[in-house]
Amino acid sequence: MSEEAAAVSAQPVLTYEGVTKSFRSSGVQALGHVDLEVVEGEFLAIVGPSGCGKSTLLNMAAGTLNPSSGRVRYRGEIVDGPNTDVGYLTQHDTLLNWRTVHKNVRLPLEFRKMDKAKAKQRVQEVLQMVGLPKMSNVYPTQLSGGMRQRVAIARTLVYEPSVYLLDEPFGALDAQLRVIMQQELLRIRKLSGGTFVLVTHDLNEAVALANRVVVISAQPGRIKKIFDIDLPRSDDVMAMASTEAFRSYVEELWGLMDKPPSFEAVPRG
Repeated sequence: MSEEAAAVSAQPVLTYEGVTKSFRSSGVQALGHVDLEVVEGEFLAIVGPSGCGKSTLLNMAAGTLNPSSGRVRYRGEIVDGPNTDVGYLTQHDTLLNWRTVHKNVRLPLEFRKMDKAKAKQRVQEVLQMVGLPKMSNVYPTQLSGGMRQRVAIARTLVYEPSVYLLDEPFGALDAQLRVIMQQELLRIRKLSGGTFVLVTHDLNEAVALANRVVVISAQPGRIKKIFDIDLPRSDDVMAMASTEAFRSYVEELWGLMDKPPSFEAVPRG
């Protein structure tokens, strides 16, 4: 059975049931009615214009934000508080500059009171996984932007969540480094076997990484369409992006995106 077929046949990990979200302080309705299932082992990407509620969906799954109506379930149970079973990686690495790489990565294990010897071994395992096995005693201020993000990924991997919530994790990186980190994420996904939910503005990134892409409308966000991405998977993101099938998916996604009037196609003639 293929990876994509296995994902489709798996059980839901995250379920959004008639979810809406309004913020009283601003009067903004971020999300309209959203019904969505994320199944075990899949890589789901969420795309849409700024302010459409993409990050709000992740925050609800993490339990840091409650829906105004509807329910969010994690493995069948209603999420009504911090969901410590999921890993959450954002655009900003939030590393502690006064702690070494090893101690930054070890932090979640300290909260879980893991035995020190086991924690040390686990930290070295994940640093190896993200390609930084010799950086244990280095401080974050001595690292490049890409290395810092790898450390942030390692800190998420270290406590072995089965679900990873990714909110524009590579948004602050330059184009070349972004592709490198996308390839790194594909490799890590193979090693971890987890479920990934990615919020991104980059349609190329969504198609390259995900087996399903959810298109959200402009505020209040509602699901416009869900795409199954049927492409031969490769660790070489640039090679994938050069194919006609890849470009076709990106063009179809772009056609569904809600855009400001100035971005609409200008008729020729």
